[in-house]
Amino acid sequence: MNPKEIVNQMFSNDSFSQWLDVKIEEVIKGRCVVSLQVSNLMTNGFKIAHGGIAYSLADSCAAFVANSFGFIAITKSSNIYYLKKVNKGDHLTAHCATTELDKKNLEVEITNQHQELVANYSCTIHYTNEQWTS
Repeated sequence: MNPKEIVNQMFSNDSFSQWLDVKIEEVIKGRCVVSLQVSNLMTNGFKIAHGGIAYSLADSCAAFVANSFGFIAITKSSNIYYLKKVNKGDHLTAHCATTELDKKNLEVEITNQHQELVANYSCTIHYTNEQWTS
């Protein structure tokens, strides 16, 4: 399967990303861009986006990149650093790109509609021996 087919299959079974209304902007081997619009339902008691929103967007982006190499991959550990608050109505975009050599340690940048960096996410990936098949 090619990267786009893999990600489409993953997304079709990913109820959470669908519920967040994640949009897949770009998928190629080793690269993915996804985005979402922050709705009122995504805010916390401070009326800003819940930290889980940026985290979830980045986690999906990293998963799509990891699996784009053709083997089923899962996250072993992850961290996120929040740099700027995110408000209702903000448009978040997550970018991740890596090479075959660096595919076990992924970095995702999350920016807002003003191209301001709002969070950095990093994770360690475990690759199984199982290849993606249709």
